[in-house]
Amino acid sequence: MENGARVWINESEGEQAWILCSVVKKTDDELTVTHVDNPKRTEVRKRNVKITSAVKYQGVELANAPLSEEEAARGEATENLIALPHLHEPAILHAVNERFSHGKIYTWTGPVLIAVNPFQRLPLYTSEILEAYRRQGLFKSQGLQSNSDKPLGPHVYAIADLAYRQMMREGTERKPQAVLISGESGAGKTESTKIVMLYLTTLGSASMGSSTVGEGSLTSSSGGEANMDIMDRVLQSNPILEAFGNARTLRNDNSSRFGKFIELGFSRSGQLLGAKVDTYLLEKVRLGFHASGERNYHIFYQVVRGATPEQHAKFHFNEGHTGGLELANYFHYTGQGGAPQLREFTDEEGLAYTIKAMKKMNWPQEKIDNVLSLVAGLLHLGQVTFAAGEVNGEESSEIEDDKILGYAAELIGVDLDAIRSALTQRIMEARGERMTLVLNCARALDARDALTKTIYGALFLWVVKQVNECIIWSNDRDKVNSVGVLDIFGFESFAVNSFEQLCINFTNEALQQQFNKFIFKMEQAEYEREKIEWAFIDFPDNQDCLDLIQSRPHGILAMLDDECRLPKGSDRNWANRLYKMHLDGKKNQATVEGEEEPRFIASAIQKSKAMFCIRHFAGVVAYSSETGFLEKNKDEIPLAAKALFETAPNQLVRDIYALQLGSSEVKSVTASGKKATKTRTVGAQFKDQLLDLMKKVETTEPHYIRCLKPNDKAKPKLLVRSRLTEQLRYGGVLEAVRVARMGYPVRLAHTDFFTRYRVLLPSSDLPWTVDESNISPQSLCTQLVDSILKDGEESHEEKYSKNNSIALRIRLRQKALDPIDFPRRDVQLGNNKVFLRKPPHDALEAHRVFHQNASVTVLQTYVRGLEQRKRHLILLSATSLVQRWYRGCVGRARWWALREAKAGLLLTKVFRMLLLRNKFIVERRGTVRVQAQFRGRMVRKIVAATKVQSVYRRFVRLAAFTKLRSAVIALQNTQRTIMAQAIYASLRAEQKDIGKLKQNNEQLKAEMASLRAMLKAQADGAANDQMNQAALAEKQAEIDRLEARVKELEELLAIEKEAVAKLEIEMKNRPTIAAAPLAPPVAASYAASSVPLPSSPTPTAAKKVLEPPTPSMPSPPLSPVYPNTTSNVNANQVAVSNANLVDSAELAKHLARIKQLEEELDQERYAHRIVDAQVVKLKAKMAGVELADEELENYVTGKEPEMNSGYNNTPSRSTEVEETPTKKKAQGLANIGASFKALAKRASVMSSTTSPSTTSVVPPVAQDNINVTPIPTRSLSDTMNEIEVTPKPAPVMTPFSPTDYFPMVRRGAVHAEEEEKVMSSGWKQDVTSRREREENILDEVKRFESKKKSSKSFLSGGLDGTLWQLHRNDETNEKPEFVVKATPVHVKLESKEESLIRAQIVFAARGGYLSKALGRGDKNLLEPISLLDLIDVKPGCVGFDSNELPSAKSKTPRLSGKGENKHSSLFMTISASPTPMASQRMFFIRFKSRTSRNDALLSVRHLLADLQVKEGVSISTVHNVSTNGSNSPKAQSRMGYVSHGPDSSQVASEMLNNNAAPENLMVPLSMVQNEINKERENYDRLLIMLLSGNADVKDKEDEILTLRGKLDGVNEEMKEKKRTQESDSKLIMQLSKKLEMLLMDNEELRDQNDRLNNRLVQYECEKMNLMS
Repeated sequence: MENGARVWINESEGEQAWILCSVVKKTDDELTVTHVDNPKRTEVRKRNVKITSAVKYQGVELANAPLSEEEAARGEATENLIALPHLHEPAILHAVNERFSHGKIYTWTGPVLIAVNPFQRLPLYTSEILEAYRRQGLFKSQGLQSNSDKPLGPHVYAIADLAYRQMMREGTERKPQAVLISGESGAGKTESTKIVMLYLTTLGSASMGSSTVGEGSLTSSSGGEANMDIMDRVLQSNPILEAFGNARTLRNDNSSRFGKFIELGFSRSGQLLGAKVDTYLLEKVRLGFHASGERNYHIFYQVVRGATPEQHAKFHFNEGHTGGLELANYFHYTGQGGAPQLREFTDEEGLAYTIKAMKKMNWPQEKIDNVLSLVAGLLHLGQVTFAAGEVNGEESSEIEDDKILGYAAELIGVDLDAIRSALTQRIMEARGERMTLVLNCARALDARDALTKTIYGALFLWVVKQVNECIIWSNDRDKVNSVGVLDIFGFESFAVNSFEQLCINFTNEALQQQFNKFIFKMEQAEYEREKIEWAFIDFPDNQDCLDLIQSRPHGILAMLDDECRLPKGSDRNWANRLYKMHLDGKKNQATVEGEEEPRFIASAIQKSKAMFCIRHFAGVVAYSSETGFLEKNKDEIPLAAKALFETAPNQLVRDIYALQLGSSEVKSVTASGKKATKTRTVGAQFKDQLLDLMKKVETTEPHYIRCLKPNDKAKPKLLVRSRLTEQLRYGGVLEAVRVARMGYPVRLAHTDFFTRYRVLLPSSDLPWTVDESNISPQSLCTQLVDSILKDGEESHEEKYSKNNSIALRIRLRQKALDPIDFPRRDVQLGNNKVFLRKPPHDALEAHRVFHQNASVTVLQTYVRGLEQRKRHLILLSATSLVQRWYRGCVGRARWWALREAKAGLLLTKVFRMLLLRNKFIVERRGTVRVQAQFRGRMVRKIVAATKVQSVYRRFVRLAAFTKLRSAVIALQNTQRTIMAQAIYASLRAEQKDIGKLKQNNEQLKAEMASLRAMLKAQADGAANDQMNQAALAEKQAEIDRLEARVKELEELLAIEKEAVAKLEIEMKNRPTIAAAPLAPPVAASYAASSVPLPSSPTPTAAKKVLEPPTPSMPSPPLSPVYPNTTSNVNANQVAVSNANLVDSAELAKHLARIKQLEEELDQERYAHRIVDAQVVKLKAKMAGVELADEELENYVTGKEPEMNSGYNNTPSRSTEVEETPTKKKAQGLANIGASFKALAKRASVMSSTTSPSTTSVVPPVAQDNINVTPIPTRSLSDTMNEIEVTPKPAPVMTPFSPTDYFPMVRRGAVHAEEEEKVMSSGWKQDVTSRREREENILDEVKRFESKKKSSKSFLSGGLDGTLWQLHRNDETNEKPEFVVKATPVHVKLESKEESLIRAQIVFAARGGYLSKALGRGDKNLLEPISLLDLIDVKPGCVGFDSNELPSAKSKTPRLSGKGENKHSSLFMTISASPTPMASQRMFFIRFKSRTSRNDALLSVRHLLADLQVKEGVSISTVHNVSTNGSNSPKAQSRMGYVSHGPDSSQVASEMLNNNAAPENLMVPLSMVQNEINKERENYDRLLIMLLSGNADVKDKEDEILTLRGKLDGVNEEMKEKKRTQESDSKLIMQLSKKLEMLLMDNEELRDQNDRLNNRLVQYECEKMNLMS
């Protein structure tokens, strides 16, 4: 422990347990250290005086070398802690903590597997991982695993597989196996047991295949199906045992309150035959009492909360009598702790699992009902209360509510009077006589709880027996092998420890002794394998602690049994007997070094409290004897309870009672030959069970799993170091390490040892590494140890005074260390490792630190010298630079003074001019204002007089008109009244005639027929619109035909031009050769493929004959070299034989043919423009705007129509908008102006694409974004005559600067004479000058770049939205399917590295409130999209109407009904590459706001642009200087003389250092090319983003046009429907009026009928009266 060494110091208080520190000062008496995390904190540790063999400080341990971040994340270096050089408590704690922080919960410590409970579901137990461990174990057992295969890490599957493979070994090596799992409550023992059983049963069922396949296959036959049933039953035994034996504690929701040993039986072939379960020490105390926050056994809550209404009635669970409490809180046995719910599953689900498991065990429904009834009866038994009474002068108790007792007796199945007697009386038997004693209320409550414990304990034994009967193997002879799984309680030490903790710690003590023996055997095998001496090593043993507890007659349990037999035995008397036996005359602590402390300890204070302490392997535990040791140890069945069980009518009660008697009573034969029954205590039963368990374990080959609990709060990703240290100590892991390292605690491989300690001999002849020598590593280590011991014989001054080197002088001045002198036996060299004891290792480490400090000091001397020299050179260079800068500043200051003088004169002139101009403007403004006021006043006077006259004249005429209108209205009313009365009278007369009704009906039918005819006429009028559409379709067909013809002519023209170019080149090369006949294959091919050309349009085809437009500008000269001539014409066809020569006549013929084709092409274009103009005129006519022929003529001849100035240009501020009568027509022209623009643009682009020179000059992107002026084609002969062939000049080396490579941007000068205008910058701001516009552009570019840089981080943060995923399969013609519908997701970008190649967009489904409450979070991951799979990203809902997107629960597309998808501006559409299942994938994402959608769209496009540019995609015409710049003579000269190699920067730096003249300074071309490449990449990104934006604009325009068409159609339909509705409403009104009239007529006819009948009756009556 030299200065700088890293050590661990223990922390007595706090959660760290051990703190990493660095040694500052070391003496023989104390050690000074500083914390690594907090260097300001210093601690001093004293020397441990009890240890005299070596220097040992209190609570200090050496730390291992720190691992790199990569090694720590990978975890391979700490998978097995036994490989650490320093293996002790802090080293194990640190390694386990580091692995846990990286999500690795399993760690090897030799043969022990450490498992840390993560308190969360991890993907560590999938079927794929299980299959991987199965295959590795299978290949390894058969010797098929190669050394190159990487072994799998530590896992529970690895332990289970190792046990299975060792069980299946052939020959004498085959031996039963055992997996021992221990740990405290909540550490994960139960889950580990389930995982081990799952793996073993899976292997056992997989081996039941055919003999040819063997174990490698998991398929099974019919016999395998039976074996799968066994596997299922074995696994289903866990839910039953957990329901009856597990409960919730403060540390664990599913804590096993009993121990169990599950023995899995296998056949010789490895087939699973069955299982057998043995249980130990059920915690019955929990039935009567459990703390707040805890629960009773799960079965009680499952019955209360999961029972059906019928079972509620059967079990008498009357919720109306609970006083508003839940049933679980109402019952005494379930409500003491508050009856909390479990976190993993509900009690209702638990009851379903339990009943399902019982049915899997083939339990009949009657048996299941009896068990549940018994459990419900125990709950009612807990509700029984007692009232105080008196019998014969003694205090007694009575049942308060016989109804509740009746419920309990009915459900349990016992007699009511018998259970009443068992609860209120006690029967004692002495010398053959029985006495009955009455119990008071307190003792009656104890009797009730004791009876409940007895019944439930017997029920648990019966359940275990029934489970064993269902899962045990049928024949013991078939069981050849077995694997036992022990799930036992771990070491416990609480504030108050009782009888249960003593039994548990006794079990762990026995298991630890067996574990120590196992470790000793492994260490012995390790030493023998390495061939080193080990006979002198002593290993610890804890047999004395076991004897203290179990020996007879003075063991603790034996004395407890003796005390239980005494009539007046008590806990205090038993404690006093222990003090007298184990403390009197003995020391309480060790005083001599090497003597251990006694196992039994008790201080004076503890004696007064009847407490004692036992020093276990994990530490000292204090037990309190006055916690009911005697009562818990007896646990006998009262005589009254025996009578109750023996006379019970329920068979289940008699069966469980028989099991209880068999486990607690032993039949023996007395000396007189009589059979006597003796009741065994709980301690005796447990000791016998433990002895049987240890016998089983000793006959097996054990495997160990130690489960650890990282924290007591059951929180994931939280580890408390102090709690983990405590569990490592209690679990026996540290004890195992201490046993393993009793001999040689430090072990290093040969290579590591030689590399680490070779530095101790700097002047030795030994090689510095093992690879440099041909000698074996073991021999090199032997020579190194011998040389170190020999070097230790020399003194410090002798070794470092041999020469005057710096290294030796530094070593000589350092503090001298003790010479290395240790016994040779303390360092053992094995076959593969070097074993060291502690003193030699400390000495070697001290000398290693000594030499390291010396080496570091030597390096520091050289580094400091280099730093000083570097500083001097920097200062010298800086001084020169400052001087040059100062001289430049002085010169610039003089120049600036001259410039200011000139500028001042100019400023004075301008200022005077502005003063005069402002004065003139003010005077003119005042004059104008005065004139305006005077003129306004005069006009207002005239207007006021006119207004008064108008009002008066209006009043006079209105009065006369009102009077006349009143008279006319009165006259009309009178006349109409007379006419109406006449018509009414005629109608009444007509209605009296019934035959008139037929005439009215016929008239009504005639009116209806006329209405139908009117509707038909309206429908026929709508056919005119279809005629217009047909005319448009006809014109469009003609346009398509003309376009195809133009394309064909362009192809023919290109072929002819290529042929003529080749002929001209040959003529220029051979000008003097005589003419000869020539028949080029090109002309022949053209003649063969030519078709008759259509005639040009006649003057009658159009309204007016229009001449073709004249060329507005000449085309650029064509290049004489055609690099792509082989694309259309084969080189073999163009080749001409040496005999045939070029004829000028043939060339002239070709030129004439080209001219003819050019003229025909111009005519076709002209006809095309005429048709386009007619289409525009027809569309304008449909829109209600009439276009004049002059406007069409301007368009066809190439002139732009004059539109409204507000369409293209922004009006000035002084311009005022005036209303004109022709405004409507101007607006119509502005609306169709876009059509003229699009036609002109398309025509110009078509004309420009025909010339090769045009396509090579204008980039493709520019042609799509600007209006290109049509460039007429030129004759090839004229172009050839303009070409001048100039000889290439010789390269001349000329000085140049970076400005020759980069473009210079000039700012336009603003003249003072120009008027101030408002310019639109296009960035939502109005500017008044070019400077403001450039500043606005610069600010917008900065914001754009900042968004671009933050696009990746923005997407990595994630966005919330709703996802629809659509799959289409065009090959199968299936209907598109939405695989994801309206799913709330969290969209984010995941990238494991800086590169975008592996980046992907992840959709994580967001859960609702229930998912968050259950702690599931966002774990439901949907299908991600890699950036490489993205095809396109567009705004909106492309290809699908957003309102028709399906909802989450619908199977077909339909409206969601809530209007969420109303706004398509919130959507973004992502098109992905096809998959084997879908030929097209589309993702529709709806964001919460349009800003979020725009930010996400821009960010994704930024990433796509970066990805395409980084992948090498170049879409611009900007290229590197090395490719296109070579055509320039100046560039060629530069490339010829500028170095491109790695020395170019060196040459430039040399020229700078030599103060070269600026005119001779040359910039390296590599630097220029790098800058150009960067600018080109930026330009490519901008082009990609521009193309995306341009595509969005086009899509939006198409969408708007489509919507306008739909809107027009809808408007027409609405108008038609409105007209139809109006006509229908009129018809309905007429019909209703007719119907009302008919009804009125009917009513009148009825009235007349009635009156006639009445009159007839009266007439008959009068007639009868007369006759009488």
